Amino acid sequence: MGMTLRTSDEQTEALRRQAAAEGRSMQAVALAAIDEYIARRTHKAMVADALQRVVREEAGVLERLRDA
Repeated sequence: MGMTLRTSDEQTEALRRQAAAEGRSMQAVALAAIDEYIARRTHKAMVADALQRVVREEAGVLERLRDA
């Protein structure tokens, strides 16, 4: 599925420079950036979920540690 992405002149120029520095197309650099963004957000959500689970499941231990 395709889409149109509108960028500012500054963003376009920065993307052009980065793509040239890497010897890649602007599209390849933009797609890599999107993939990295999604991976970071997914990982961050998983970590937050795991933390909430640990806090919930280990509330007693955490309370004892707080009081120690």
